[in-house]
Amino acid sequence: MTQRFRRIVTGFDKDGRSIVEIDGPTDAIDPRGTLLEMWATDSTPADNTIAGDATDRPIRLEPESEGSKFRFFRVEPESSLPSIEERHAAAAARLAAMDDDARAETQRIRKDTTRHPGMHVTLTVDYIVLLSGEVTMLLDEGQVDLKPFDVVVQRGTNHAWVNYGEEPAILAGVLIDAKPV
Repeated sequence: MTQRFRRIVTGFDKDGRSIVEIDGPTDAIDPRGTLLEMWATDSTPADNTIAGDATDRPIRLEPESEGSKFRFFRVEPESSLPSIEERHAAAAARLAAMDDDARAETQRIRKDTTRHPGMHVTLTVDYIVLLSGEVTMLLDEGQVDLKPFDVVVQRGTNHAWVNYGEEPAILAGVLIDAKPV
């Protein structure tokens, strides 16, 4: 993402007193530059005694089992995207690059893309906030147009984010591991 967000992460000093451990942008950006990872946890409850940058790892679509992710992501206007065939290939490649077992994960995540190449399913419950721009959430049945500060609780359903506007849309999301539906 060209837009960088300041990230302040607290921690503990050697005496157990609160300190600022990190103050600055993260370098955890996906290869396309549309997703910016802000933080991740690997368990619930989270272990707040672990020092360091939790985003210093490969970017994956989903959090670890019992973990969470906090990220910003950008959805480009549909008018700026390539042909439908190129979109399908790009979506498959992007998802494969973000998962360890690329073939199996891509098949599970890209369950039914007949409505849109970006349709996907995750084993998460997501709290998504549209910060700027316009975006439409497509579902298997229906769609919802979102305006800034609308909130979506995405519960593991097949969906896609589509931008019919003129400017990129910026969203914030918290993804929490969930049981399969």
